[in-house]
Amino acid sequence: MKKISVTFVIALFFWSIVYAAGTEYELGIDGVACPFCVYGIEKQLSKLEGIERISTDIKNGLVLLEMKDGSTLTEQLINEAVNKAGFTLRSFAQTDNSK
Repeated sequence: MKKISVTFVIALFFWSIVYAAGTEYELGIDGVACPFCVYGIEKQLSKLEGIERISTDIKNGLVLLEMKDGSTLTEQLINEAVNKAGFTLRSFAQTDNSK
């Protein structure tokens, strides 16, 4: 019986590591043309609570937001931040972050 419980605890530990990743969002933003555009967008987005990392693909106008565990965002909050930076939110989607 003890062997089963130790195995269960080990499995639970590894499961929690795999699924501990926070929520991710992919944003399509119109008008992103240069590093200065990215700077302005990232500056506004970084003010939002719970964002762990921001990655930007200038060529495709995409921004990937990686959230801290348990943190989420609404499209309205993202839209407001993108508008404050002077850009237009084209798309907003939660992505599958299980890699």
